[in-house]
Amino acid sequence: MKEIACKLLVIGAGPGGYVCAIRAGQLGIDTVIVEMAKPGGTCLNIGCIPSKALIHAADDFHGAVAMAAGRNAMGIRAENPAIDLAKTVAWKDGITGRLTMGVSGLLKKAGVKIVVGRAKFRDGKTVAVETETGQQVIRAENIVIATGSAPVELPALPFGGKVISSTGALSPTKVPGRLAIVGAGYIGLELGIAFAKLGSKVTIVEALDRILPLYDAHLTQPVARRLSALGAEVLLGTKVRGMSATGEALLAETGDGEEKRISADKVLVTVGRRPVTEGWGREELELDMDGRFLRIDEQCRTSMRGIYAIGDVTGEPMLAHRAMAQGEMVAEIVSGKRRNWDKRAIPAVCFTDPEIVSVGLSPDEARAGGREIKVGQFPFTANGRAMTLSSEEGFVRVVARADNHLVLGIQAVGTGVSELSAAFSLAVEMGARLEDIAGTIHAHPTQSEAFAEASMKALGHALHV
Repeated sequence: MKEIACKLLVIGAGPGGYVCAIRAGQLGIDTVIVEMAKPGGTCLNIGCIPSKALIHAADDFHGAVAMAAGRNAMGIRAENPAIDLAKTVAWKDGITGRLTMGVSGLLKKAGVKIVVGRAKFRDGKTVAVETETGQQVIRAENIVIATGSAPVELPALPFGGKVISSTGALSPTKVPGRLAIVGAGYIGLELGIAFAKLGSKVTIVEALDRILPLYDAHLTQPVARRLSALGAEVLLGTKVRGMSATGEALLAETGDGEEKRISADKVLVTVGRRPVTEGWGREELELDMDGRFLRIDEQCRTSMRGIYAIGDVTGEPMLAHRAMAQGEMVAEIVSGKRRNWDKRAIPAVCFTDPEIVSVGLSPDEARAGGREIKVGQFPFTANGRAMTLSSEEGFVRVVARADNHLVLGIQAVGTGVSELSAAFSLAVEMGARLEDIAGTIHAHPTQSEAFAEASMKALGHALHV
C-alpha cells in the first residue's frame, strides 16, 4: 500500500479521538483516524449509551410491575406486564448503530480519512496499521493517542462462562434469576439496579466498607436505601475468592473471616477499568508514565514532541466528556491556537436510582484545603416538581467560600438530576457566586429551583424550607 502522510494522526475513535479528529478537520488540518472496531469506542458501543438504554428500559418495566401490583400513588393500573428482552436489546443496538453511523458521517463531513485496523508505532512519527487488505503505513507530524480503557479482570474470576464484564451484561439473552456483582462502584450499581428492576435477585460484593467510594456518604445514602427497597443485598468489607468447584456459587470472605457462598446464575465483575497502554507499540517510544497512565501536561502533551494523549489512557476521571474536551483542545493546539486544559469543572454523574451529580469540591474537600466555607442544602421533599414526579428523595447542595461566596462545588442526588449537571458545571466554570445563582430566575415548577434555593440557604434566606 502507498504510504499516507498527514499533519495529524489520531489513534482510537472513541469520544476523545473522534471529537479531536472532527475538530481538526473543521480547522482545515489534514487528519487521519485509525480505529480497529466501530467509531464511538467503548462509550458509544458497549458503555455509556447502551447502559443508559438498558437502565431506561428497566425503569419503564419496573414502573409497569408496580402498577400491576397496585403500588402506584397516581391510581394507574396495568395488567400482566412482560418484557421481550430480545426486542429490548435490538432497540438498544439500534440506537448505538445510528450513533456510530452518525460519527462516521461527521468524520467524513470534516474531511477526515478513516483507516480501519490495529495501529502500532514504529517510531515517534510513523505508525503501521494492520488492515483487512494488508499493512498501511502512516507518517504524521502530530499523533494523538486515544486508546481508551478496558475492564479490569480479576485473576480469581477470569471472564468467560458465568463470569461476565459490563460488555456481556449489556447484551443479555435472558434476565438472570440470581446475579452476583463484584464491585460497588458506579458501573456495578447502575447495572445492578437495572437488573434488580428487571427481576434479578441481586447480590453486590464490595471489598471496601461503603458503596460508591468516589462520592461522599451523604450523597450515596439515598442510593443505599433504594438498593434495599429493590431487594438487593449489599455485602460490604467482603472479598471474593473465586467460584465454587461446581461453578454454582461465588465464594467470598467477610472482614471477620466468615465464608460466604453466593448462588449465582451470572457473576458480573465491575472492579474498575485499566488504561490500554499495551498493544500499540509503546515500547518503541520514550513516554513518561504517571503510575499506570501516560503522563501529560496542561495541553495533553506527552514527554515526546509531537505526541499527545487524551482520555482514559491519561488518568482519572475516566469520563467520556473529559476525553471530548481534551480532544477538542488538542485539535485547536495543533492548528496553532492557544489553549490549556482546566479540569476544575468536570461533572461526575452516576446513573443509579436516584442519580448523583458532583462538580467541583465537596464540603470535606473544600475544608481539607484550609478554607472556611458556607454550605447550602435544599431537599427535593420541598420541591413541587419533584413531588409531581413522585420522586422526592434527594437534595441539591452548594459549597462556597465564606468570605466572597465564590462557588467551589455543587452536588445533587435525586431522580433526573443528571440533567442539572450542565448548570452546575457552568456555575463553577464561570466563577459564579452564591448571589449569582440565587439571583437567577429559575423556571417554576422545575427541579432546578432546588439549585437556587440551596444557594439562598447558604446565604441564610431560603424561601421554601
